[in-house]
Amino acid sequence: MSAPAATSPRPRLPGERGIVSRMTLPSVFAVLVVAALALLLLPLLGMLVRTPWPRVIEVVTGARVGAALRVSVLTSFASLALSTVLGVPLAWLLARVSFPGKRLLRALVVLPMVLPPVVGGAALLFAFGRRGVFGGVLERTLGVSLPFTTAGAVLAATFVAMPFLVITVEAGFRNIDPRLEEAADTLGAGRWTVLRRVTLPLVTPALAAGMALAWARALGEFGATITFAGNLPGRTQTMPLAVFLELERDPDAAIVLSLLLLVVSITVLVALRDRYLRAPSA
Repeated sequence: MSAPAATSPRPRLPGERGIVSRMTLPSVFAVLVVAALALLLLPLLGMLVRTPWPRVIEVVTGARVGAALRVSVLTSFASLALSTVLGVPLAWLLARVSFPGKRLLRALVVLPMVLPPVVGGAALLFAFGRRGVFGGVLERTLGVSLPFTTAGAVLAATFVAMPFLVITVEAGFRNIDPRLEEAADTLGAGRWTVLRRVTLPLVTPALAAGMALAWARALGEFGATITFAGNLPGRTQTMPLAVFLELERDPDAAIVLSLLLLVVSITVLVALRDRYLRAPSA
């Protein structure tokens, strides 16, 4: 009785990914990886080493730091609310509606993510400043002046933070199986019912991720805020602006505030579980 013929392994199909069980890192790559990690992690390690741990409670409860914390909490959550109300419909438009110039519009929407924050602040000043294109009209007709006010700080934070929510929620809308919405429509559900009972619940994980990213970005905003809203204690001085000042007056306080922002950022990124890496399709 002849032995059964050995079966040859199934050929890998084009584009199919195999499982790499044992891959060795090239020596040059290993050196570069170590250098990259050192560049990224050593500054954080230096901050931890220099943190005045016995003074943390004293610094956080101090008057100057407490005022900056209150302004940061107020402006970041107000910016989050504004970003959510305006950003979700915009994300739905980019994900579901086809129209000429859509790619250009998406590029303009995400532009604040790559635009230098100071340039963004200058653009806000030219648009909504007292002598700006629209700011003068607002002040004359409604008596509203945005520069160097808490509302101006909220506007600056929203300008730089909302794109993070838009692109994340747009990806969530794109990942929804359209057959689910079509089935609800076939069963007689109206447009708003489908949106409320089917679409929004399915996009909730992406919305939560986008809101977390937008809030963290608003909390850490510096350049646009100081350019458009100034650095007024108790009104527009947020935690990043307080860090900038405390570096000259009290470096220990600056380190503690920086550590708080660092903890918040790491917590948000870990909680998102890499959802921020899922880019929307074209």
